[in-house]
Amino acid sequence: MSNMLERCGYGLGCWLSCPRPWHRPLLPVDEGVRSCLEPGDVLLVEGSSRISTVIKYLTQSTWSHAALYVGDNSCPGVAASPQGGVFVEADLAEGVRVVGFEEFEGYPLRICRPVGLGREDLERLIAFACGRVGHRYDLRNILDLARYLLPLPPIPTPWRRRMLGLGSGDPTRAICSTLIAEAFQSIRYPILPIPIAGEASVFQRRHYTLFTPRDFDLSPWFEVVKPALIGGFDPHKLHWQEPA
Repeated sequence: MSNMLERCGYGLGCWLSCPRPWHRPLLPVDEGVRSCLEPGDVLLVEGSSRISTVIKYLTQSTWSHAALYVGDNSCPGVAASPQGGVFVEADLAEGVRVVGFEEFEGYPLRICRPVGLGREDLERLIAFACGRVGHRYDLRNILDLARYLLPLPPIPTPWRRRMLGLGSGDPTRAICSTLIAEAFQSIRYPILPIPIAGEASVFQRRHYTLFTPRDFDLSPWFEVVKPALIGGFDPHKLHWQEPA
């Protein structure tokens, strides 16, 4: 019975996370992103899958997925992507895995970069994420997956963030932003901590299961890197074609 539920759950997970090409933007949106990436960067993705639609609704954001860039062949025992550089991400069907940049090509992307981390901090961050490779969702609980079948579930706003939790909370089961949030918290790097009233620069950790992809975009401690602006941008060099 357990194996049957696992197989059914895996099939449902694959269906929910399958990309839908007709939802992709018509223009290239990832130009220059690859050359700007640095180890430790969080790559936000506006996905097109069925579960991406739900995540964007629940988080009220365009970002539905997050992956951690770990550099060239930084995970022990994992070969580098043929196109260079690898990411650690949590996939609904496959669990925590290592992928190349080609996994995100053609989607709207945003680079969120932590500031002030030393080499040792980055090594610990990447080691933590790589150490989670192979962890999986508990796909036997079909009810956990079935709630994502509704395109726009009628959930009150205060409850939406908690709706993203999957399964019993076992540490081997993580959504994409939970995995990355836990990695940054392991080196005491802030994302969106809770400020302590009356105490300057004193914060309380928010539980890592409550983080969503957009939190890295909103965080004041992550720099948003826009490839088109690196190296200088001169708007006067643009050529405009007037409508006929």
